[in-house]
Amino acid sequence: QVQLVESGGGLVQAGGSLRLSCAASGRTFSNYAMGWFRQAPGKEREFVAAISGTGASTSYTDSVKGRFTISRDNAKNTLYLQMNSLKPEDTAVYYCAAVYTRLVLTTRGAYDYWGQGTQVTVSS
Repeated sequence: QVQLVESGGGLVQAGGSLRLSCAASGRTFSNYAMGWFRQAPGKEREFVAAISGTGASTSYTDSVKGRFTISRDNAKNTLYLQMNSLKPEDTAVYYCAAVYTRLVLTTRGAYDYWGQGTQVTVSS
């Protein structure tokens, strides 16, 4: 079992920045690929970014490329999402997720473990 707890969400004006964190416990963190997903009201949960266990490989959805950066600190068992130049359309509940694999996965169904989510609201 892997337990995930997100933090760092909040209310920010358009153009601002936030850094989300996801603290993991329960297993060897570096053995798990990690991902960030988000779900806006009335919409399905969608992929945002993913990173391999070593941190060497990453993937982003097109709408956040150049604005968001996913990273991890395996010594601290923590995943991060640095979000810059935020837009109102980034408003959503953000979830971190984990899967035991060497790959970088972008599909929601591939992930086995999920956090409870953290709300990000971007005002215009």
